[in-house]
Amino acid sequence: MIHVFCKNTGTSKSFREGTTLLDMLPEFSFERPYPIVSARVNNVSQGLKFRVYNSRDIEFLDCTSPSGMRVYIRSLSFLLCKATRDVFRGSRLFIEHPISHGYYCDLVKADKKPVTQEDVDKIKARMQQLVDKNMAFHRYEVQTGEAIRIFREKGLEDKVKLLETSGEVYTNYYTLGRTTDYYYGRLVPSAGWLKVFDLKLYHKGMLLVGPSKHNPLELAPYVDQPKTFAMFSENIKWNSIMGLRTVGDLNHALLDCGGSDFIQIAEALQEKKIVQMAEEIEKRYRSRSKVRLVLITGPSSSGKTTVSKRLSIQLKACGLRPLTFSTDDYFVDREKTPLLPDGSYDFDNFETVDHKALERDLMKLMAGEEVQVPYFNFVTGKREYGHRKYKLGPQNIIILEGIHALNPKLTKKIPDNRKYRIFISTLTGIPLDNHNCIPTSDNRLLRRIVRDCNKGAFSARETISQWPKVRAAEDEWIYPFQEQADVMFNSAYLVEFAVLRNHAEPILRSVPKNCPEYSEAHRLLKFIHYFTPVPDNEIPPTSLLREFVGGSSFKY
Repeated sequence: MIHVFCKNTGTSKSFREGTTLLDMLPEFSFERPYPIVSARVNNVSQGLKFRVYNSRDIEFLDCTSPSGMRVYIRSLSFLLCKATRDVFRGSRLFIEHPISHGYYCDLVKADKKPVTQEDVDKIKARMQQLVDKNMAFHRYEVQTGEAIRIFREKGLEDKVKLLETSGEVYTNYYTLGRTTDYYYGRLVPSAGWLKVFDLKLYHKGMLLVGPSKHNPLELAPYVDQPKTFAMFSENIKWNSIMGLRTVGDLNHALLDCGGSDFIQIAEALQEKKIVQMAEEIEKRYRSRSKVRLVLITGPSSSGKTTVSKRLSIQLKACGLRPLTFSTDDYFVDREKTPLLPDGSYDFDNFETVDHKALERDLMKLMAGEEVQVPYFNFVTGKREYGHRKYKLGPQNIIILEGIHALNPKLTKKIPDNRKYRIFISTLTGIPLDNHNCIPTSDNRLLRRIVRDCNKGAFSARETISQWPKVRAAEDEWIYPFQEQADVMFNSAYLVEFAVLRNHAEPILRSVPKNCPEYSEAHRLLKFIHYFTPVPDNEIPPTSLLREFVGGSSFKY
């Protein structure tokens, strides 16, 4: 017999060796407002069909947990792939990227005809049939060479390329009926668990929608994001031009010729975009509206500071003289900072910024008055004055960066035609393979883990622990305003995960196995192992990546 401690109940029970988590679940009584879809076993994510052979700690999860939601979406993706192959023989499905609280999918039919509403309806109906039949997902573990042979026989070269560079001895693959596929994490037991989903005609493809993370019994709410979609499309276009559709393609290219060319291309593409923004700002500055305020925002670890500095250089090359400061400079004194329900400081709240003082100073500057711009002392928790005096003269333009920079309440008294708004995102445009897209937040989390550790600010465990609060604040205070931007800048780097791997692996391994944060550290370690590592010695000192891995020529 084995002893299992359930974290949901705080109790232990004995089971026979080899009992599945699914069979254990009814033996533990706890409140379940939403269906259980997965579990953590000794802080490692597992599917409910996982068999337990030794005494373990177990925590059952629903879709309000990011880990549980990943299991659900992964399974839903396989359901879509199966239905698509059933309805359209010889078709190819590409699950490209998250968008509009769903996942954009490109369907290439055998006859090459455009996707229609009728096509989407047929696929959705087939998905529902599979759910109603409760068709089971099956997992098989084989030597990686055997998995490669299976996928090559089925013409799934995207998976072949990924597995050829994985370095793994054994590989798991899944089946749903006669359909075979590969996923880098666990699935739900059967299609009957996937009761909440939708499939919509979206642009030239389809939008796969799963449950809401706040209420998994309901669909995630649709949010129109045309500018974000355009940025993803631009990124995919460039990857296709270079022949890099998936991580498997990238890994093979890196093994063949190294990372030098890809680093230079990534830097050139980002610099080209920054130059375009600078030229547009100069054009508007010299127009009748005379733009004088550039607002830059983006979520945590998107690279706001480096983009601000590089944009400032390009504006100087255009003959302008930028004055740069941050919304952080106007933080209220620490004792006035809003609190979260647990009593900790809510540093991301809009009221954390003295927005009235900030707007007043901006108005004075744009009226030609001299303003003393404060500096927030994070050690004392006080706003201090005396360091900087600004006054707009000929050719001067203000650059204001910060997480609330695009919030219309911050600059409501300043006419829109005097402002140029930039939203920085980190949209990873290259999936692992055709059916495994990369969560965009993983990019930023790895950046933050590496930067926090290099600066001695936080350990990986602390950064991972804080991340859910950071993400919740972004959803409330940052993302609602992204589509209001004049331009969106994608700070994702083509070989970023390959570069971050060398930095992140030793940091992530430092997370103790007996803490809750180990689950995320374990997942990220497994994830970045898919990327062929690239040394950072050829990353230039002005690169955005240097803000996170160190060695930047900019002062932060």
